[in-house]
Amino acid sequence: MTTSTNTLRGWPLFSLIAVLILAMSAAAIALQPDLIEGLRSAIRATARSSFALFLAAFTASAFAVLVPSELSRALVRERRFLGLAFAFSHFVHAVLIYAYGQLNTEFWPARSVVDNTPGTVAYVFILLMALTSFKGPARLIGATAWKRLHVTGMWIIMAVFAYANFKRIPMSAWYVLPFGIACAAVAIRLVGKLALATKRRQARQPAARPATAA
Repeated sequence: MTTSTNTLRGWPLFSLIAVLILAMSAAAIALQPDLIEGLRSAIRATARSSFALFLAAFTASAFAVLVPSELSRALVRERRFLGLAFAFSHFVHAVLIYAYGQLNTEFWPARSVVDNTPGTVAYVFILLMALTSFKGPARLIGATAWKRLHVTGMWIIMAVFAYANFKRIPMSAWYVLPFGIACAAVAIRLVGKLALATKRRQARQPAARPATAA
């Protein structure tokens, strides 16, 4: 059991998730009699897989502080590969959207610059974060710039996910659930940051000396 758990980490973990995403997308398309509807189904499926993978990476460090366990430590350990798996899932999501737009010629003309801007910004950060998840580019930009890029990117991507679900609530009440999950993830991350700061502050404080008898 320990050996198989240790094997499913790093690139093997990424590879397994990537294969599952591709299989899920293919199944979503195949199960629909119409190709356009199949692409729409696969787009929704990859949006959900991307959201789940992003949430795991976004909340990993907070859960490690708030709920220390083997699972939370594993999430922190594999956060890089979860992030890369998220980037892969959203790349597949983008390919599916492009294919859908090619078949449904009314799709792109119906979208405005305002509609496309949040997703475009998110994809720019996803690309930059994925590239700098490798040692060469990370070393090239330096530790400070790397941290600023990844922290800023995480918050921007979360904001885009939250906005994308919030604006769809009038279309379907179902979108209240992912929007609420996004808000809960933000709260968990902030509370985790606060708890970590408190722990570090307490660690820097000198231990109180015992009172001596008069």
